[in-house]
Amino acid sequence: MNGEENKRIGQHLGELRRQRGFTQEQLSAKLQVAGCDLTRSALAKIEVGQRSIYPDELKALKDVLQISYEEILED
Repeated sequence: MNGEENKRIGQHLGELRRQRGFTQEQLSAKLQVAGCDLTRSALAKIEVGQRSIYPDELKALKDVLQISYEEILED
């Protein structure tokens, strides 16, 4: 993914997180319980487009947020 895609996906992910009532810290904790070692700091970087999402993180986000891949990746 390029920088613009990272930023777009990250911003959308932040919106989805807030819609579900999670802080970055809460979502990070749920992801870690689910076996995905995504820190709050790394999640913050994803949300501002400074870091890409790895495939295992994408799957964990889908499972924890109970959404589809399409919902995460849509425009």
